[in-house]
Amino acid sequence: MENFANSEDSERLQLQLERLQSTLNRAYRNVPFHQHRLSSDNIIENTEDIARLPFMERAHFAEHYPYNLFAVPLRDIVRIHTAPGTGDNPTVSGYTRQDLQVWQQIVSAALKAAGVDHHDILQIHLDAGLANWGRDYKDGAEAIGAGVIPNTAMSAEKQIMILRDYRTSVLITTPSAAFQLADHLFKANLNPTALSLKTLILVGEWIDESSRKELEKELHVSTWLHYGLSEVPGPAIAFECGQHDGLHVNEDHFIAEIIDPKTGNVLPHGETGELVLSTLTTRAFPLIRFRTGDIARLIKTPCVCGRSLSRIAWQDGRSDDILSISGVKVHEQQIRRHLESSLGFLPQYRFFVRKERGIRDYLEVWVAVGGDLLSDEIKALEKMVRDAEAKLEENLSVPVSVHLKEKSSFIFD
Repeated sequence: MENFANSEDSERLQLQLERLQSTLNRAYRNVPFHQHRLSSDNIIENTEDIARLPFMERAHFAEHYPYNLFAVPLRDIVRIHTAPGTGDNPTVSGYTRQDLQVWQQIVSAALKAAGVDHHDILQIHLDAGLANWGRDYKDGAEAIGAGVIPNTAMSAEKQIMILRDYRTSVLITTPSAAFQLADHLFKANLNPTALSLKTLILVGEWIDESSRKELEKELHVSTWLHYGLSEVPGPAIAFECGQHDGLHVNEDHFIAEIIDPKTGNVLPHGETGELVLSTLTTRAFPLIRFRTGDIARLIKTPCVCGRSLSRIAWQDGRSDDILSISGVKVHEQQIRRHLESSLGFLPQYRFFVRKERGIRDYLEVWVAVGGDLLSDEIKALEKMVRDAEAKLEENLSVPVSVHLKEKSSFIFD
């Protein structure tokens, strides 16, 4: 068995190397951004040589908006997706037909690892900021013959009605949305045992073990964790098997590294740091050493399930100042820019990510006002605030609540 595992590892390393070389060549030939950063004589002789290459960061997406990071002609793109960026421009990612076919296989494999099959009815419940994930999960589930209830914007009450009446057996959602549904179930006096739900696939955000066990106990389900990127390429980059001992990285399609976020140096296996990902099969939008900002630990020891894939132990926190709201990445620069654009001036403000049980995660923004405003001025400002709230929601793809607060109610640094 050990010789077989070593042989499988060697074959995978060779496959990774060939695919990495192909990706680098395509990126160098077709993307000026990569031409300026990669040397034409930069020979990659093994996958560890990737550590000599420069990093990609989220800021690069905005700087090369909209199509300047595409490695194929626009005529070969069959899907274009937009996500909130960290600068003035959103992140625009493209997919070829082959990219979508590969992604369908990746998602299908992750679902199968969670025991999903053609007998299941699978319901997808994700916020607008993860709408592309909804499409990917729909395609992956349909490929294995499961019945799919696609992602649709509905109230928690409506989601529960569908859970009950349509006999959903698998639910894909974020941890915060799962807690919201659980609370609505009990408020409606509906016993979870009356549902057909047996599997809960949690995506978009990290969840601690105690909260996870709480969900399993309250909903009478087994939970499975998937890791992905909200910008590009999508969900299920890493997935749990039945052992629930780390998330298997799809190493036929990605190379994962753990770096020291301060120095950028690659850390030894087993140490905790920032997760860096490189795509191996993505044609339209290759990522080369992309800094995810997520904190993780790489596990190389074999898994009891028999898969030889490396695993990541996904951990709480981030290495950057980006907020994660139900899996959607939000940067303070975006909040500031949209506030100023809506109000016509940049006010003193504060913001918080609200994570309250039974309530969808949302961004709360406080705008400071003086205590000497006239009633007409307050009414006009309140209208501007509502407009700002709508603009923030539209551009950030997360729920937002903006409140006027007297300056004396909080202290600014």
